[in-house]
Amino acid sequence: MTGDSPSSDSRATGPAGLPDGVLASIEAHLRQREMRREDLHEQARRLRRLAQATMVRLHTDGAATADLEKVRATLANLSDWLRREGRGDEPLALDALQEAVEASLLGAIVEGTRLPGPADLSVEPEPYLLGLGDAVGEVRRLILDRLAHDDLAGADRMLQLMEQLTHALLRFDTTRAIVQLKPKQDVARNLLERSRGEVVMARFLARARPAGEPGSR
Repeated sequence: MTGDSPSSDSRATGPAGLPDGVLASIEAHLRQREMRREDLHEQARRLRRLAQATMVRLHTDGAATADLEKVRATLANLSDWLRREGRGDEPLALDALQEAVEASLLGAIVEGTRLPGPADLSVEPEPYLLGLGDAVGEVRRLILDRLAHDDLAGADRMLQLMEQLTHALLRFDTTRAIVQLKPKQDVARNLLERSRGEVVMARFLARARPAGEPGSR
């Protein structure tokens, strides 16, 4: 048998490497994903800063309708982008999504409107629950503000809402692999107990004040 048969040529040269076109397509895929991640990071950064500024304004001015509308619109746009382009990079936007949910819930509380659900905000349940957990802390700030202004009735109303939100949050029991909810639940439970004690103490002090003094009943 001669040495120039197809089988002997194949053994002599070894297997063919990956075609350049395959490697080029992988490079293009990675570059596109890097660009998408940079785009996602910038969108998330803008939303997070907008949500934070809106919550500050809600606490200081008591209203931020235009800002809240912008938060909700930006949140909806980012959520839609993630569904189309996310491809496993959704965790990069999680903090921004939950802060936008937190700001939206706080806005509804301050303005006395119906609390929006996940569908209203165009977000998945996971970031919604994380934002709900943080909103409990925002309600505590509202309670402390009312106590500082001797508005015991207002503090009572906020405490009742805080209890409702905390109980809603504690309803859910799921693995941390799906959503890191347990730390939010523990913090909400502790904040509720502290706030309840502070409101009870404020009631006691209000009853103990002589008639006619600020905060007395």
